Amino acid sequence: MPKDKNMKETIIAKGTEIAVISGGDDNDYISLTDIARYKSDDPTATIQNWLRNKDTIEFLGLWEQLNNPNFKHLEFEVFRNAAGANAFTLAAKKWIESTNAVGIVSKSGRYGGTFAHKDIAFEFASWISAEFKLYIIKDYQRLKADENSRLSLGWNLNRTLAKINYRIHTDAIKDVLIPPDVTPQKQNITYANEADILNVALFGMTAKEWRQANPDAKGNIRDEASLQQLIVLSNMESLNAAFIRQELSQKERLLRLNANAKQMMKSLLDSAGIKQLKKLEPPKK
Repeated sequence: MPKDKNMKETIIAKGTEIAVISGGDDNDYISLTDIARYKSDDPTATIQNWLRNKDTIEFLGLWEQLNNPNFKHLEFEVFRNAAGANAFTLAAKKWIESTNAVGIVSKSGRYGGTFAHKDIAFEFASWISAEFKLYIIKDYQRLKADENSRLSLGWNLNRTLAKINYRIHTDAIKDVLIPPDVTPQKQNITYANEADILNVALFGMTAKEWRQANPDAKGNIRDEASLQQLIVLSNMESLNAAFIRQELSQKERLLRLNANAKQMMKSLLDSAGIKQLKKLEPPKK
C-alpha cells in the first residue's frame, strides 16, 4: 500500500490528468478514479461496474495471491462465485475490507479517490479503452524515465560532494591524528579506521563487514549507498573533521556521529525532505 511520504506525480493520457503515487520503484499506484473520468462523469459507478465482472474478480484475486500473503481466500471465493450475476454489486472499499486486499486502495480527502497498483490500473484501463491504455503506458514510461534521470543526477552529485568532503576529512586526520614520522602503511591504517568510523555510524558496519555480507557486489559500501545516505555521509565527513580538530576521543566521535546520522536520515525521509530531494530533478525541456 502506498505511504503518504511517497511522491504524488501526474501523467497525462489524451488530455486526461491521472495521479500516480510513486515511491521511486516499480510498485506505483495509479488513480482508477482519474482513469474512469475518461469514460464517465461518475467515476465511482464506472469502477463499481468494472468490479462486478467475473473476469475482473478473478484477475484481482490472482494478483493478490501472488503479491499479498495476508489475502483472505475464503472471502475472495464468495465474491468470485457471486460475480456476474445481475444482482451482484461491489464497491472498492468493500473489496478491500472483506479480502484484506492491497492492490486497490481507497484514499480520502481533497486528493483522494480509488488507486490501484499499476498492474491492476493497466487492466482497468484496458476495460475502459485499449487505445487509452496505450496512452497511459506511454506517459507512465516517460514518468519513470524522468525519475531515473533525477535519481541518477542526484546520486552522482552527492557522490562527488562526498568525495570532496572526504578531502576535508583526511586533512583533519593528517593534521591531528598522524604524527609526521609515521610510515605510509600506518597512515593508511589510520585513514581506513576513520573511514570505518563513518561507515559504522551511518551503515552500522565496517567496509570489510559489508564486503563479507555482499561478496558479489561490484562496488563498495559507499557505491551502493542511497541518495539520502550520500547526503548524510557528506555532512558526517565535515562533522568528524571538526570533532577530530576538537580532539574528541574516537568513542565520543562515534556516538555523536551516529546520533547526527539518525537525525539527518529522519529529516531526509520525512515529506519535507523528499520534496527537497525532488529539487535535484533537472529542468524539463
